[in-house]
Amino acid sequence: MGAVKTKRMPRAERERQMLDAAVQIIGRHGYTAASMDDIAELAGVSKPLVYLYLNSKDDLFTACIRREAAALTRAVRAAARPDLPAERQLWDGVRAFFTYTAEHPDGWTVLHLQARTHGPKFAAEADAMRAEMVTFVTRLIASAARESHLARDLPEHEVAGLAMALIGSAESLADWANTTDGVTAAQAAGTLMNFAWSGLGDLMAGHRWSAPDESS
Repeated sequence: MGAVKTKRMPRAERERQMLDAAVQIIGRHGYTAASMDDIAELAGVSKPLVYLYLNSKDDLFTACIRREAAALTRAVRAAARPDLPAERQLWDGVRAFFTYTAEHPDGWTVLHLQARTHGPKFAAEADAMRAEMVTFVTRLIASAARESHLARDLPEHEVAGLAMALIGSAESLADWANTTDGVTAAQAAGTLMNFAWSGLGDLMAGHRWSAPDESS
């Protein structure tokens, strides 16, 4: 009787298993403490196979960062339909951001904490995702400004600064929501919109904040 043949798993599926395992272990234990032995065991493969597919621990970490960044960006962009008003696009995108980070806490930790604390090469990968998000939000704020005749003179650099501030706030709120019991993605999104969009609403209406007179 001949030997029983098992169906070989496609490379892409095997690699996905390895990245899933790596994201879980790095997200929960940190990059330094993560071992290739543990990643291989969780993925159900041999350690040499992990090296064969992904070359090194650094390359494996880079692949994790890129995959998680791409998935988060896709989720946000897919939610913000371009046929909707800018405010609705931002709300849908923000809610998708917090939904994704809540459903993938290990991936978010890899992106926002681990990638930024283990060297410039990894931080640059996370920064690329942030830059794409900032560009996306900048476009939404600029669109809202064009819709408001009172805010058409909003300087380009100020729009970019507002987008950067909103992204930074979203990142901090995601960390808070993921470590605070009872906070849902919708609640976190609402908190950000109350903080950011309410202020933007005043700005779009021509009500700008002025620094107090310190000479008196």
